[in-house]
Amino acid sequence: MISRHQRIVFWILVVCILGMGALLFYERERDRKRVQALGDATPLDAPTASTEAVTLYLASDQDGSIAAASRQIALPTEITARARALLDHLNAEYALDGSAHPLQSGAMVDDVFLLPLPIVGHTLDARTSSDSSGTSTSLVSTDDANTLQPQTVGGELAVINLRGSFVNQHPSGVEVESLTLLSIVGTLHANIPQIEQIKFLVDGQPRETLAGHADLLRTYPSRDTSTAAAAVPAN
Repeated sequence: MISRHQRIVFWILVVCILGMGALLFYERERDRKRVQALGDATPLDAPTASTEAVTLYLASDQDGSIAAASRQIALPTEITARARALLDHLNAEYALDGSAHPLQSGAMVDDVFLLPLPIVGHTLDARTSSDSSGTSTSLVSTDDANTLQPQTVGGELAVINLRGSFVNQHPSGVEVESLTLLSIVGTLHANIPQIEQIKFLVDGQPRETLAGHADLLRTYPSRDTSTAAAAVPAN
């Protein structure tokens, strides 16, 4: 027969165990949310103590303008990582309270690929016979005026692979979408001069528009975009 005193002790222990479990669960969830918030709000800087002056082209929804702003940021030295970090810092500015062009926090870009200009393609080798078991190809350039050509020696095409999460949460509208693209183009132009042309993918695939309006299929020239958003063609 269990005494009344033993039953009381037993239930006190049960309550303590349940309370500790609830406390541990609460603390774990709080820490997880804090780490997630830090990761979403601010991109990670390069593993170096030194910073450098960079220029971000910041959009304003109020007057449809793009203005250059100087920031001190630590960036990687590798060029594609540098471009990705610049764009994530750009989006971090837009995620701040009171932003003139408010966007959701989080990383903007998955990858940045740089391709040397001019872009070359492949053609069938005319010497390959029709009954051949294989088909050989060779690299060719073209004199087509529509083909991407470098403006300077070492000019490159940047392919920006946007995150689907960023695109899916982007506000819809001709001006707000165009401002985001102008901001990206201007920021890359100001900080990585060898980038002369810019194309966009979303999760590694072509996509017609950013959020229903601004064209993501065209190739954008890298340039100073401190102008009104109306300067960028949109669908």
